[in-house]
Amino acid sequence: MNEKLTNYLNGVFAPYDGVKSVSELKADLHSDLQERFRELKAEGKDDETALEMTIDSIGDIEQTVLEVANLSRSLERQVLTNLSASNLTGSDFAGVTAHKGKFTASALRGSDFTNADLTGSSFKSSDVRDARFDGANLTDCNLSTLDLANASFHKSILVRTNFSKSWLAGAKFTGVHLTDVNLTMTALTKTVFENCVFDGVDFTSSDLSGQRFDGQVFVGVKFDKAGLKEVSFKGATLKNVSFQGSLLTKKYYRAIKTVCFDGASMDKLTFAALKGMDANLSKVTVI
Repeated sequence: MNEKLTNYLNGVFAPYDGVKSVSELKADLHSDLQERFRELKAEGKDDETALEMTIDSIGDIEQTVLEVANLSRSLERQVLTNLSASNLTGSDFAGVTAHKGKFTASALRGSDFTNADLTGSSFKSSDVRDARFDGANLTDCNLSTLDLANASFHKSILVRTNFSKSWLAGAKFTGVHLTDVNLTMTALTKTVFENCVFDGVDFTSSDLSGQRFDGQVFVGVKFDKAGLKEVSFKGATLKNVSFQGSLLTKKYYRAIKTVCFDGASMDKLTFAALKGMDANLSKVTVI
């Protein structure tokens, strides 16, 4: 009768042969079922009845096995996503899921990550020029210290994404809500931002000279010690935005006087801070 029990389990688990966690579940279950079968026999049940009651005692085991297998395979795929120090120029990663993937020090120029879920992945020190991240989930990704020239971020999901010290000349951020994104110590004079919302973004010590943020929204953003010469905020909305320069030089304060705030709307505290630096706020609406 133990052979019949073994054959039953072999049939249930056959589609998942080779999945480690499923094999472990099978071994544990086999031991438990044998013990249950012996208990039923000791209670006076015949073999057929004991076997039937033993199998019935585990419920919908096939659904459980399927869920365990799917989870195991998902975790195995994530573990295998280590593509560091690889030549992946022009690769197609569109739509892939690679949580905590490693793409460090890799050649990824022209690669397509459209609609990929790259949550928690690292691209540090890689060549990612001309890559497409349109619609990609880049939550908690590290994109610091790498070349992102001409990369595209159309409607990408950017939450706690780190771009510090990266090269973003020609990179385009369009229709993006940037949340708690780190863009510190970065040259952004030739980066394109269109129809964006900046929420908790940190631009500290970055060069934004000549940048146009017309009509865009800034909430809790830091422009501390940033290069702001001739930046335009025409028609923009600024709430709780920080503008703080170095006490050792007047360069920051001179740059503030060149910034265009015509038609912008801002809260009283942001207005007061800029007014104290002699910014031209004659055409600003206080909200």
